[in-house]
Amino acid sequence: MTVYFDYAGSQNTEQTLKLAVERAKKGDIKSIVVASSTGETAKKLLELLKKEGLNLNVVVVTYHQGFYGDDIKSMDDKTREELEKMGAKVFMGTHALSGVERGISRKLGGYGPVEVIAETLRTFGHGVKVCYEIAVMAADAGLVSVKEDIIAIGGRSRGADTAMVIRPANMNTFFNIEAKEIICMPRNKKKMGEL
Repeated sequence: MTVYFDYAGSQNTEQTLKLAVERAKKGDIKSIVVASSTGETAKKLLELLKKEGLNLNVVVVTYHQGFYGDDIKSMDDKTREELEKMGAKVFMGTHALSGVERGISRKLGGYGPVEVIAETLRTFGHGVKVCYEIAVMAADAGLVSVKEDIIAIGGRSRGADTAMVIRPANMNTFFNIEAKEIICMPRNKKKMGEL
C-alpha cells in the first residue's frame, strides 16, 4: 500500500527510510539505491538497515563534481569514506536525465528530449524523477543489475520523500525501466510554504 505525504520535502525522510526498509524486509530485494547529496540521508538509511539486521547492497548516488560550482563536491571525501566503511558503495556522476543536454539548453536555449522526460517524470513528483534517474545511474555504473528489482529512494533537494520498487535499465535502453511499486510519495509536489 502506498503512503502519501501531505507535502514534498525533508520532513518525510525518516518515514520514507522506514517504509523502504519495511518493504525490503519482504526478502525479494537485494539492493537499495539512495540519492544523497551530503551523505546524511544515506547515513540514516545505513543505520536503520543495521538496526534491522538487513545486509543489502546499498548504493549512494550523489551529485557530480561541479554541480554547485567549479570543482565543488556536494559530498566531502570524509563522508564518502565513512559511508563506504559502513558498507555502502558511493557513486558520484553525471545525472542521467540532464547531463550535457542541460548544458546545451542553458547556453543556447531550448530543450531536448531528455529534459522532456525529466519534466514529465516530475509531474509525478521530483522524487519519482530522482528514483528513475539514480536507478539508471547505478545500473550504468555496474552497481546494480538490470535483471533484479531494487528499491530507489529520492526526494526534492534535501532528504527523501519518495521510495519505489523499480526494475532498472541502462541509459541506452532507458525505456526498458519498470516502475513496479510506489512505496511512498508526496501528494503535493511542492514543499510546505511554496503553494
